[in-house]
Amino acid sequence: MSAQQQTVVYVSHGKSNDIHVLSLDVATGALTPIDRIVAPGVARPGNSLPLAVSPDRRFLYAAVRGEPLIALTFAIDPRSGRLRYLGSGPLADIMAYISIDGTGRFLFGASYQGGRIAVHDVSPEGIAHSVRQVALTEPKAHSVIIDRNNRYVHAAILGGDMILSLPFDDRAGMVAEGSARATKTKAGAGPRHIVFHPQAPRLYLVNELDATVSAFDYDESAGALTEIQTISALPPNFSGKPWAADIHITRNGRFLYASERTSSTLAIYAIDPASGRLTLQGHSPTETQPRAFAIDPSGRYLLSVGEMSNGLTNHAIDGESGLLRDVARLPMGDGPNWVEIIHLP
Repeated sequence: MSAQQQTVVYVSHGKSNDIHVLSLDVATGALTPIDRIVAPGVARPGNSLPLAVSPDRRFLYAAVRGEPLIALTFAIDPRSGRLRYLGSGPLADIMAYISIDGTGRFLFGASYQGGRIAVHDVSPEGIAHSVRQVALTEPKAHSVIIDRNNRYVHAAILGGDMILSLPFDDRAGMVAEGSARATKTKAGAGPRHIVFHPQAPRLYLVNELDATVSAFDYDESAGALTEIQTISALPPNFSGKPWAADIHITRNGRFLYASERTSSTLAIYAIDPASGRLTLQGHSPTETQPRAFAIDPSGRYLLSVGEMSNGLTNHAIDGESGLLRDVARLPMGDGPNWVEIIHLP
């Protein structure tokens, strides 16, 4: 990162219906609020506000889970990171998760309530503006992402205990429903969020209902997954009902983190570079009910928000062990539930 480049953090709040914009100093870990945007045209916001950033970091998208069901598009100022509202378009359903394909021309959505995934068009001006395709799934589709080659879409289906993989044509903007492949997980595990390793052909899944993390080898040519490991994310002496939420990997591919909401902890794993298997390094306390967190592109910091504490903690990442150390905390809005971090282009 150049000396002039800035790191910007976006935190969304379903209950207060807004997005906070923060500047992150990667030298010190200090956080500075720089803006707050209230989602425009929203009559009833819902309980979360999923976000996604375009591949070129020019646009931020937010999915309204209340009324009306729309995707909001914001332009990201290339110097400050501030947001400017551009427009909105209809969503195919209430979307628990959104993401953007590698071309920036299509927005994917996963509907937990509707049991479906959808492809939405993004205009040349960057605005998510119409529904192109809807594909039904097993109940409770919880997340959807595309692989680094832009060839296969993968969705975690909590009610079906599976990862659904579908070929994607990025010229037509369509998934091939008839060629879908289902990779089953442990019954009752509750697949929630998935993430690809940044360098190796591997995928990792956090399971909400038993608070485990599963690792998969990934055949990029066929879009096929082979499970290699499942490991607990629960801290020692855990009591209560497991309730895992989010999962992320450092950009260098060395460490993986998963959040667990009942214990308000982050599980820390080292990733074996040869096998992709995980070794538990420890657990770190964090904000209360950590529904979401993100890792900054430099790999130095993990920012976690608490849906019940209405706060954000910046944890410094030890480069050798992956263990975490608190360096800053800020109050947020009501019910923070999504974090995106970018270096400005």
